[in-house]
Amino acid sequence: MPGGGGARRLPPVNETHHADGRVELVDTKAIEASPLYNHDLAPVPVAERKWTTYNYAALWISMAHCIPTYMLAAGLMATGMNWWQALITILLGNTIVLAPILLNSHPGTKYGIPFPVFARAAYGTFGSNLPALMRALVACGWFGIQAWIGGEALHTVGLALIPGWADLLGPGFAGHTTTEWLSFLLFWGLNIWIIYEGMDVLRVVENWAAPFVLVMTGALVWWAVQEAKGLGPLLAQPGKFHSFGEFLPVFIPSLTAMIGYWATLSLNMPDFTRFGRSQREQMVGQVVALPTTMFVFAAMGVLITSATVIIYGEAIWDPVKLVGRFTSPVVVAISMFTAVVATLSVNIAANVVSPANDFANAFPRYISFKTGGLITGLLGILMQPWKLLADASGYIFNWLLGYSGGLGSIAGVLIADYWIVRKTDLRLEDLYLKDGAYRYKSGWNIPATVATLLGCALAWGGMVVPALKPLYDYAWFVGFAVAFVSYVALMRVAPGGARE
Repeated sequence: MPGGGGARRLPPVNETHHADGRVELVDTKAIEASPLYNHDLAPVPVAERKWTTYNYAALWISMAHCIPTYMLAAGLMATGMNWWQALITILLGNTIVLAPILLNSHPGTKYGIPFPVFARAAYGTFGSNLPALMRALVACGWFGIQAWIGGEALHTVGLALIPGWADLLGPGFAGHTTTEWLSFLLFWGLNIWIIYEGMDVLRVVENWAAPFVLVMTGALVWWAVQEAKGLGPLLAQPGKFHSFGEFLPVFIPSLTAMIGYWATLSLNMPDFTRFGRSQREQMVGQVVALPTTMFVFAAMGVLITSATVIIYGEAIWDPVKLVGRFTSPVVVAISMFTAVVATLSVNIAANVVSPANDFANAFPRYISFKTGGLITGLLGILMQPWKLLADASGYIFNWLLGYSGGLGSIAGVLIADYWIVRKTDLRLEDLYLKDGAYRYKSGWNIPATVATLLGCALAWGGMVVPALKPLYDYAWFVGFAVAFVSYVALMRVAPGGARE
C-alpha cells in the first residue's frame, strides 16, 4: 500500500522511469478513453518537456514585473510603513512562499501533470475539484483586478488624448464614470479575444512586455529622484510606527498577505513545471528569479511612492493614477500602453492558464481551455474588482490576507500527501482512471476534505469570532499547519481512506 508510506512498489508495466527521476506512460490508450481525460490535462511526454532554467526565470520575471506587485509595496507604504519596513516584509514573505512553491513544483516535473490532476492523488478523482475550484475562484478575482487595472490605463489614455473624455458618456454609477466602465469592458473584452484567437500573438508580446515595464518603472524612479531632490529625502520619509509594539500588529497580517500574493502559484506551479527538462533547472530558475525580481521591482515602487508624499503631499499607491497626473499626453500614452501590454501578458499567464485547467478538470469532456477562460472572465466581473482596489488596506488586508487561509489549507494537504504519506510515489495512469487507485470513496478522499475544511475554519474564524482574530492575521500559516497535521493524523487513523 504505497499511500500508507510502506515499502516502495515496483513501477507499473505501463510506466517508464527515467534515470533523472522523471516518469511517463508507455501507452496512453487507457487514459484517453477515460472521462477524466482531455488533451489539456494529459501528462506531458518526456520528449516534450523542454523548459530550462532560463524559461522559469523568465516566467517569474514576466509575472512579477506587473502593476499589482508595484501596488503591493506602495500599499504597505500607504498603510504607514517606512521604506525598509516595507522591503523587509516583501522579501521575507517571498522567501517563505518559495518553499511550498518548490515542494509542489516537484510532482509537475516528475510526472508531467498539471495541478488539478496532481490534486487527485490527495483529494480523489472527484474530490480534486474542491481545491481546483477554490484556486480557480481566486484566479477569477485576480483576473478581474488585472482587467480593472488595464481598464484604468485605457481610461487614462482617453483623459490625456480626448478633451472632455471623463464626462463624455455621462456620470456613470458606483462612483465611476461611464467612460471608466467602458474602458474596463474594452480591456476585459481584449483579454477574452486573446484567449479565443490570439494566444500566439501574446507569446510574442510577452518576450518584450516585462523589460518594457521595467524601463517605464525605471523612468518613474528617475523622475521621483529628480523631483524629490535626490535619494536622501526619499529614504528619510518616516513611517507612522515609532515602536516595535506599534509595528507588529500591522507587520504580521502584511507578511501573511505577501505570502498570499503568490500562494496561488504555490499550488498550481505544476501547470508550468510539467514542461521542465529537469528538477534542478526548474528549481534554480525559480530560486534565482522570484525573490530577487519581487524585491527589485518592489523597491522601485517604494521609492516612487515616497516621492509622491514629498511632491503631492499624499502617498499615491496606484501607478496608473500617478502617471495620470502628468501633463504630457505623449508620456501618458506611452506609459499606459506599456501598462496595458504588461497587464495583458500577466493576466493570461497567471490568471487564465490555471482556472481554465481547473474548470476543465471539473467537466473534462465539456469544458475546454477557451471555455474555461470565458468562465474565468465572467466570474472576474462578478467579484467586483473595483471594490477590491478601492484602497490599499482593502487590497492587502481583505483580499490577499483573506484568501491566503484557504490556499494555505490546500497547500498543507498537498505537501503532506505527496512528501509524507506517499513519499513522492504516485501511480501516473491511475490519476486519469475513474475506477483507479485514487477513486477512494466515490471519488473523494475524506481525510483530505476534512483537513482542508478544518484549516479554513480556523484560518477564517477570526472574521466572525472576535476571539479568533489573531488567527486570521496568520491565516496562511494557520491554514497550512492545521491542514498538514490533521491530514497526516487522519490518514494514519483511517488507513482505509488511503488504500490503493
